[in-house]
Order: sequence, then structure tokens, then C-alpha cells
Amino acid sequence: MHRVREVVKEDPLQGWDKAWQENVTPWDAGESQPPLRDLLVSGEVDLPKSGRALVPGSGRGYDAILIATTLGLETTGLDISPVALEAARAHAAASDLPVGTKVNFEARDFFALAPSPEERYDLIYDYTFFVAIEPSRRPEWGRQMSALVKPGGYLINLAFPLAPKPYEGGPPHYVKPEHYQEVLGDGWEKVLDKVPERSLEWHKGNGERIVVYRKL
Repeated sequence: MHRVREVVKEDPLQGWDKAWQENVTPWDAGESQPPLRDLLVSGEVDLPKSGRALVPGSGRGYDAILIATTLGLETTGLDISPVALEAARAHAAASDLPVGTKVNFEARDFFALAPSPEERYDLIYDYTFFVAIEPSRRPEWGRQMSALVKPGGYLINLAFPLAPKPYEGGPPHYVKPEHYQEVLGDGWEKVLDKVPERSLEWHKGNGERIVVYRKL
């Protein structure tokens, strides 16, 4: 993570692409996240089975592909790194995706998205996007989530890493599960908040919670 912080500090935008170019991507697990997989197949939350999903900071696309194939949603992964987008498209092309799977990867700025009411999303998933942005932008993140998720839609946050006490610097920046709710404000119902039963091995000692909100 030290090298990631160096390159992002040098250039908050292009630094992410440089990290991908140098293969300094500690967040890239090589697979989709087990807590997300368990949530999607468990039926614990009545997630939508049609409509549109969004994954900001989608990286190599594991979780975006999982959402598209498991829920059947038309899923878009966003990333500002051309190298990450190329890797995601290559991964999708090499995967044995079910017929009819709709997943694509785009170089768009999450904070600049302004869909019409008809184009809002049924589900948005945030794994490491929240902790990657500067904490000063978190209120903007909250406002944008409220604008992008349609009434009745869902926001899934896989909160990680959860440090026991505050620290300076990042990414990843210090986060607690309640930080998400603080910037989301009113208009959301928390429908799930728990420590996952299954996590990647290197996640277990760094704190992780999966929290799901429903837009009212």
C-alpha cells in the first residue's frame, strides 16, 4: 500500500492508472468478494433480479461480473484507469459467461454522472471506492448515491479495511461503517449490517462488514 499511496499522492487521478501499470494493486483479489457472493445467493435481502447495476471503481471487474451473472442485472463497471478497464474487458471476454449476460466497463467519472429518473440504478455496489476517495469528498459521495439509486433500489457497501483507531493518510483512508450512513443522510433504510461469515483470508485481520441500504 505504501507504493499506492506514493503514486496517488503524486497525481490523484493518473496515479491509479500508474498503479495498474506497475501491477501495484493490492485490492485486486483475483476473484469476486466472498461476502458479496454469499449475499447474492442467500436470499437474505430481496435484491432486484432485473434492471441496472453500477460498480464504481470496478477494477478487473470480478464483482461487476458476479452481479450481472447472479442477479441478471445490466451491470456497468466504472474506472478511471484505462489499464484497469482493459483488464476488466479481457477478463470478461475470457470468462464463460452465461448467454444474455449484460456487463460493460466504462471510463466515466462517478461524480459527474447525471442520469434521468428513468436511468437511475436498481443497485449500486461499493467495495473499495469509498475508502479510495479523499474523505473530504464523502459528502459528495453520499449525495451522488442518493441521486443515482432509484426509490426501492439498493446500495451494498462492503466496508473494508476497518482499523481499530483513526489514522492519517491513504488510500485506503480510515473508515468506520457509520461513516457511510453519516453522508447518505435521510431517505435510506438499513436492511443488513453484519460481519461476513466468509472473507478472503487477508481480510480477516483487517476488519470487514457488509452493509445494505434500501432507498426509500
